[in-house]
Amino acid sequence: MDDATKAKITDSLEEMIIELAPDANLRPMYGGTVVELETDNPKSRIGGFYVYADYVSFEFANGVQFEDLDGVLEGTGKLRRHVKLRSTADVKTKTCKGFLDQAIALAQTS
Repeated sequence: MDDATKAKITDSLEEMIIELAPDANLRPMYGGTVVELETDNPKSRIGGFYVYADYVSFEFANGVQFEDLDGVLEGTGKLRRHVKLRSTADVKTKTCKGFLDQAIALAQTS
């Protein structure tokens, strides 16, 4: 995957996060960008996104609790799940907005 595609995917994710959680803090961490609903509050961290050679991974701290009728989420850990994005179209077709909605709602009820 070329750098321009990676940049378009990450820009799209950033725009979506700001749209759904305008007060969210996006900051560089762990080699990617983490998303916290409250600035510098690790307990409010809902996930993040990370750029790899062949895809961008959109990760969710408590993704195991999400409804995923289409089986898009990957991972087998106790809590985290992720979506591999290989094109800008994947942001929409892999229902990233729906997963982000679930992450925000879950964090607000915790």
